[in-house]
This record gives sequence, structure tokens and C-alpha cells, in this order.
Amino acid sequence: MIHSTAIIDPSATIAEDASIGPYTIIGADVEIGSECEIGPHVVINGPTKIGSGNKILQFSSIGEDPQDKKFDGEDTLLEIGNNNLIRENVTINRGTVQGGGITKIGDDNWIMAYVHIAHDCIIGNENILANNASLAGHVIIADYVILGGFTLVSQFNSMGSYSFSAMGSVISRNVPPYVLVSGHMAKPVGVNVEGLRRRQFSELQLKNVRQAYKHIYRSGLRIEEAILKLDEMEQEQSELDILLEYLNTQQGGIIR
Repeated sequence: MIHSTAIIDPSATIAEDASIGPYTIIGADVEIGSECEIGPHVVINGPTKIGSGNKILQFSSIGEDPQDKKFDGEDTLLEIGNNNLIRENVTINRGTVQGGGITKIGDDNWIMAYVHIAHDCIIGNENILANNASLAGHVIIADYVILGGFTLVSQFNSMGSYSFSAMGSVISRNVPPYVLVSGHMAKPVGVNVEGLRRRQFSELQLKNVRQAYKHIYRSGLRIEEAILKLDEMEQEQSELDILLEYLNTQQGGIIR
């Protein structure tokens, strides 16, 4: 159902079973999939593609121009997957040509009130971004990540799968998978044990992840030496695959 006070651009494509609330504005080149619920007073500008089963609450700004001085009106994109909950006053910007042209959000994410997701960010699946978390441009969030309230992630950094930031963390370097960080500036403080248990990691897997963390952070090894230790462990411990891949491919250095 589309409320009579909503303003819909003729070029927008909206699934028949999607609902659009009062005073919401849907701009040009916006696609909204089936079973989406768009609340009142939401503004969605395009080019933006929104999958199915998403719920976007009031006063959110979705698909607005990137906050980047280099932006010159190019047709860049915001793409949102399926079954995401986007709470009140969230702002998500489209990409820039220089950053690949797309901001992308996967599936089943919970994005709480006042979160800001800047241009060219890539967010995976089943993440939780708590109130007022802010991502600068070009940030990558993998899968099963939790950002505590008021977490700030500076541009061109990433957070690996199953990582966790405590509330008020200021993150200026890459955070490997499984690592819990806290502080201003954020420092590694251990393994995200509780998060891994909730994801059905066994005690043996937790032990292996803790051992890998010790090699990286508490052994006095250089990161290249720690990677060699993890290579030896990984031959029998598959849960370390994503950690090794991250360490071997990330750019800019990890949080230490």
C-alpha cells in the first residue's frame, strides 16, 4: 500500500506488495522489492536498489549523494539486499566513481537508530550496527560483526567476520576476524568469545582462535612470523581460514 501523501517519482519501481508510509519521498531510479515496509517521512533517492523484506523506519535518508567533494553528480549506486532492519534516522549514501561506484549492504543486518554509512562502504550479512555507529567512506564490514553504540570507523578500514567493537570505540586500523576492540583509540582486548559461542563455535574452536590471537598479539612476533604460525595451525583448524585470508590480503596494517 502506498499512502496518499507519499511522493513517488514516475521512474521508481515498487513491488505491488511493498508499503510506503505517509509523507515519504521516493526519488528517480529507485527500486523497492517485495514485502518491504518503508515508514513515514523516509527519503530514498536513486540510483538505489532495495531487495525484499526490508523495513526502513521513519526519518531515514537512503541513497543520498555521497559527502565527498570529488562527487560531481555521477550516477553511482546504493544496493541493499534482503531482510534488513533499518531503524530511525539512519543515513546511507551512494558510492563515488573513485571508490568503485557503489555502496553495498548485504542481507539480514540490523542497523540501529542514527547510524551513518558513508559512500563506498561494503557491508556483508548478519551484522549489528548499534545506535550512532558511523562508518566513514570506503569501510568494509564482513559478516557477523557487532559495532557497539557510538563506534567510529575511519575511512579505508575494515572489520573481519565475527569481530566486535565496544561502545565508543574509535577504529583507525583494520580489525581482524574474531578480535574484540575497545577504546579511543581502539586497541585489541581479546577474542569475541561470547559472540562466537552464540554462533555455535565449539570449545575446541574457541581454543584454537584464542591460540591464534596469542600468536598475533601476545607472542612478540612480527605479523609475518605470526602468519607462519597460523599457517601451521590452519592445516587442521579450518576456523582459521578466514583469519589467515584476512591477514594475507588486507592493506594498511591491522590494529595492534
